[in-house]
Amino acid sequence: MKKNTELKETLGSVREIISDSSFENPTYLGIAYFIRDLFFFSVTIFLLWNTETWYYLPFLWAFAGMIIASLFIIGHDACHGSLFKSERLSYWIGQIAMLPSLHAYNQWGYGHNRVHHGHTIKVKGDFVWHPVTPEQYKNFGIFRKVFHRLSWSAFGGGIYYLVEIWLKGMVLFTAPMKEALRDKLLMLTFAFGSAGAVFYFGGNTPNGFDIGLGTWFFLKVWLLPFISWNYFIGVTVYVHHIRPEVPWKEADEWTPFYGQMRGTVNYHVPALLNFFMHNIFIHSPHHVHMKIPFYKLGQALEEIKVHYGAYVVERKSVWKDYLESTSKCKLMDPDTGRWMTYSEAFNDEDESEPELETAAT
Repeated sequence: MKKNTELKETLGSVREIISDSSFENPTYLGIAYFIRDLFFFSVTIFLLWNTETWYYLPFLWAFAGMIIASLFIIGHDACHGSLFKSERLSYWIGQIAMLPSLHAYNQWGYGHNRVHHGHTIKVKGDFVWHPVTPEQYKNFGIFRKVFHRLSWSAFGGGIYYLVEIWLKGMVLFTAPMKEALRDKLLMLTFAFGSAGAVFYFGGNTPNGFDIGLGTWFFLKVWLLPFISWNYFIGVTVYVHHIRPEVPWKEADEWTPFYGQMRGTVNYHVPALLNFFMHNIFIHSPHHVHMKIPFYKLGQALEEIKVHYGAYVVERKSVWKDYLESTSKCKLMDPDTGRWMTYSEAFNDEDESEPELETAAT
């Protein structure tokens, strides 16, 4: 075992201690997980279609969001090249797995693989949950201030992801590669086609088409599961990288080691949740090396901890941390990169701010 005095704070030195077995990814295992998640997704849609008992529906919507997240993680690993050795197999399974979350394979991969992983918690680099400074916030218009307070509140995880990541990054933006445009058009075709099919077949009755019933099926089977998914992914990504004690760094101070080791948090969640979330909460090994399949992340974490345990950030409670962070992490101090609340940032000097306080909870 290396002594701490010999450890190098470089990403390459952390990667060197991960064993070859942590990268093993037999094709059959990735396909088995994919089929398993497709099965649960199909059962959930069937139950949503046939259930009208109001007190069952919230549980089904929550489960639908989680199983869409399960499929998305399959697509996530396929896009990283960690689930299969074959690029063609990775593309087709990844593309299909991402369709329920309305994500386009290469369009998503461009922003996530290159930008988020390449510049994790770097100011003017990482775009995911990127903070704004008090000065930037003060220059916002009233509606943008209200949106900021809402999306950075405990209620805002899904709202932030839906608007800032999905709408702006997946729909309005097109990555500069022909594969991205192709995949985005495929995703949008699926989105409009599936929504229209649910509306049409849901509203079809023996007495003709019922617009109200079609709208209800669209909400029940299509829209609310999609919103639920946005909350699952929004909260998950937030707790991975946002902590009051973890400042963002400017490019001249940031290093890959800092971003992937200190700026990435690991959680050990209950087994049932982990069954569907595919070890995604064991997150720093994935940031250390994207080629580790999700079912080997626990093993890789233990290997990393043998030498770099002092640098690994591990937390116990996702929800407790989420509520704490959303109450403290609002704006970024431009000098230190540290998080501030609105009151800390303005120190009662801006008389226009108190009227917005009720928007932040």
